[in-house]
Amino acid sequence: MAGTESRSFDAPDEVRPFADKGEGRVVTLGGSTVLKGRFEPGWRWSEHVRPIVGTESCESPHFLYMLSGRMHVLMDDGTEAEAGPDDVVRIEPGHDAWVVGDEPVVAVDFGVSPAYAVKTG
Repeated sequence: MAGTESRSFDAPDEVRPFADKGEGRVVTLGGSTVLKGRFEPGWRWSEHVRPIVGTESCESPHFLYMLSGRMHVLMDDGTEAEAGPDDVVRIEPGHDAWVVGDEPVVAVDFGVSPAYAVKTG
């Protein structure tokens, strides 16, 4: 066995705010980025992250495990999906997303781009 590595979201490498509607806690393990996001009711990528990154739609891939809440995803090609607790979801780049209802979304993203929600330029 080559070894093990362990990190806690209670002591993340970085905390990335999503404007005023949540945050992402980021840890890096073996060169891979893992993000635990908390998205408050009213959060929408195009309103709360787009101003940070400056792209028309989310250009990060995602591989999510949904812990709580519901999130709706609208792909640039018009296809839509919704995910809730205990769902595992893969989302390709080129989308918008938002919280559905009054419960915060908490999700762990094992496939996020290391630059997700990082201010560019």
